[in-house]
Amino acid sequence: MQYDPVKRRLGVVFNRTPFLRKCFYGLLDLLLLRAWHIQRELRKWASSQPNNHQLSTNNALHIYDAGAGFGQYSYWLSSRLPQASITAIDVKDEQVADCNAFFEKIGRTQVKFEVGDVTKFTKPDTFDLVVCVDVMEHILEDEAALRCYSTSLKTGGMLIISTPSDQGGSDVHEEGEGSFIEEHVRDGYNIDDIKAKALRNGFSKVEARYSYGAPGKISWKLSMKWPLMMLQASKLFFIVLPFYYILTYPIAFVLNMADVRMQHNTGTGLIVKAWK
Repeated sequence: MQYDPVKRRLGVVFNRTPFLRKCFYGLLDLLLLRAWHIQRELRKWASSQPNNHQLSTNNALHIYDAGAGFGQYSYWLSSRLPQASITAIDVKDEQVADCNAFFEKIGRTQVKFEVGDVTKFTKPDTFDLVVCVDVMEHILEDEAALRCYSTSLKTGGMLIISTPSDQGGSDVHEEGEGSFIEEHVRDGYNIDDIKAKALRNGFSKVEARYSYGAPGKISWKLSMKWPLMMLQASKLFFIVLPFYYILTYPIAFVLNMADVRMQHNTGTGLIVKAWK
């Protein structure tokens, strides 16, 4: 399935007003299990930082949102760390323009979006945190991206990645199966392989764990896979979708909560944290 056409349709609907875009971000936070996992890790990171409300502009936290997409993580971070300076990069001109317009309208001038390539963009020793959510599986030159992230981080800074694993990520379970998302250049990472790649590209410490365990796999099908397939088939499913979620989301919510709280021996997703 091609994900980009669906994303463009969603953008047309939710870019009409800042209120609709905020609602869209709220829906993504509820529906996407990866957002639950990433926000959990970001809360831990934020709690370890100095009180950001008391920091001056000159020494505020600097965050890099690598492959920002719709900008939902920049929005989430700027809500909780209002003094942080956030630089967000994406390859799609229209998404960068939409995000800049939205953040300007809501008065968050500390967040800036730029058109750029994560395998080339660097700002040496600048950032305290790099966030990379569902990006690495789209990049052939993944080690180049990791080198750019480590170069751009300050010493002691952290990178957090969400990406599919090789344990059924991208909905690939058998040899020869194609990825559910056609834009993926790899189906998923081996947990030891991505750790080794980070260590040889400028990081001194790496931790990785599985996400999307048994509860998450079911939730993903209920809340993402089947609705995306319906939207791919026909725009008419936009009308049906609210009723579908009224019936299925309570189940997905409980499954998401279980997935975040459990430790998984295997899973279709990976959460990776690396420190410079």
